[in-house]
Amino acid sequence: MQRILIKYGGNAMVNDDLRYQIIEQIVQLKQNGHQTILVHGGGPFIARQLEKAGLHSEFIGGQRKTSAEALIHVEMALKGQVNGRLISIFNALGSKAAGLSGKDAAMVSVKERFHKTTDEQGNKIKVSLGHVGDVENINTTLPELLLKNDITPVITCIGTDDKGNDYNINADMLAGHLAGALKVDHFLVLTDIDGLRQDLNDPGSLIRELSIDNAKRMFGNSIQGGMIPKIEACIIALEQGAKKAGIINGTKPELVTQKIIHNKHVGTTIISKH
Repeated sequence: MQRILIKYGGNAMVNDDLRYQIIEQIVQLKQNGHQTILVHGGGPFIARQLEKAGLHSEFIGGQRKTSAEALIHVEMALKGQVNGRLISIFNALGSKAAGLSGKDAAMVSVKERFHKTTDEQGNKIKVSLGHVGDVENINTTLPELLLKNDITPVITCIGTDDKGNDYNINADMLAGHLAGALKVDHFLVLTDIDGLRQDLNDPGSLIRELSIDNAKRMFGNSIQGGMIPKIEACIIALEQGAKKAGIINGTKPELVTQKIIHNKHVGTTIISKH
């Protein structure tokens, strides 16, 4: 038996057929005796919910600033829409799953996140992002209990600080911390391309395997934009206890079982060693 945590996002989240197929793959993993955990965000759903509420999204350094009012709608999108739909698919496939956020059983404790920048005089300053948090601690009691009872935890990226304030968390980062804390055998990040490319514009330059040290040297070069938190999440997972981490194409759902059940080398694998 292996323990697998999958971070789910990208087009596989907004496409109904892909969403169903991803859950089918996870159910297959369970039927093969593996424990599974699913972590998700929901950027497109959040954007749509905020637009419906007439709330403008402000971005600071590429990060969405989240007001107290906006957080209500963020949680509504993540927990009420995305999480609920995923649980319904598990139910339709006859597989037990529990929809959670990091708030449940104080699973994810956070601290407020600040954007660090430099003003015109060259002074380093911190800019508040509102209700946006960084993971400070993971309590694995609830997910361990669910896994012991063959129930897949489906976890979305909301957490609470020690004063009871709620925060939105980057889903990649949450997934990486959870993967490390749960000591998973495989941490898989689903994205819209086959993996990390040496040349961003060349699909043929896929990097099959990468050490943590080499990955850290590639930030700002091959690792840019949305790939940054995904690689960071893999590094966090490995440094905190996960055995393997990788990035695969979530628009090709069959890759999940190919990698885990059939041990095929797909996507980009991050390893601890040089």
